Amino acid sequence: MRNIGIITDTNSGMTPQEARESGVLLMSMPFTVNGRNYVENVNMSYREFFERLAGGASVATSQPSPEEVMSCWQEALKTFDELIYIPMSSALSSSCQSAALFAEDFDGRVHVVDNRRISISQKQSVYDALKWRDAGLDAGQIVRNLMDTALEASIYLTVDDLKYLKRGGRITPSVAAIGAVLNIKPVLQIQGGKLDTYKKVRGLHAAQHTMVEAVRKDLETRFKDTPMLLRTAYTGDADVGRVWNAQVQERFPEFEVTGDPLPISIACHVGPGVVALGLMKKI
Repeated sequence: MRNIGIITDTNSGMTPQEARESGVLLMSMPFTVNGRNYVENVNMSYREFFERLAGGASVATSQPSPEEVMSCWQEALKTFDELIYIPMSSALSSSCQSAALFAEDFDGRVHVVDNRRISISQKQSVYDALKWRDAGLDAGQIVRNLMDTALEASIYLTVDDLKYLKRGGRITPSVAAIGAVLNIKPVLQIQGGKLDTYKKVRGLHAAQHTMVEAVRKDLETRFKDTPMLLRTAYTGDADVGRVWNAQVQERFPEFEVTGDPLPISIACHVGPGVVALGLMKKI
């Protein structure tokens, strides 16, 4: 049986400790703050990032260099016969396509999976891959399973401040201004890797209610009779995340709901104060 390594990146929200405990190789993704390059969990912490953001810093996402990616793979292949790399969805970043090109130089030993996911759903895909590997599936079977289940997940989220979506060009300045005055909260959906507006409502309470009802509808229709997992997420203040997770747990007592911070790669575009609710197929 070939020795298969599983690699993901910090776009999944997986922490270095979680990666070590599960035996996953974790690539830290870069970002910029006021034009300077940083790497998540290496030279800037999650807390410091939001402190800088609150101070008015300009932030943006970035990608590791080809040399950094391939060097990581080369080092891993000293231990493993094959690697399965699960990056963020190609619909949200070009890093997946770039990685697929890099993998062509590794004689079939590196498999790049466009799993069409990010954050909490991407991290679940990593855990699914580990289960399949430990069950004895080969790399090709694991890749096919990841592709077959890619769209069996959804994430809903709402933002606290529209200015970050405005900076990223996802809404116009006029829409942001009107939204701020009227306390409009867009509920966004990540489905198949695409970030789209699901609904616009007045106030955070209405946005949270909309997300809960959207998930309830998914459970009753798209995912009826399918075992599912529920996860919450947040940006910034961990207390906000804990309160939101407790609220969701109360609404869905039949599930064991856990929460995670959204990765900096998402926080760069949505800012602090975000709460999210995701569901994904249970393997």
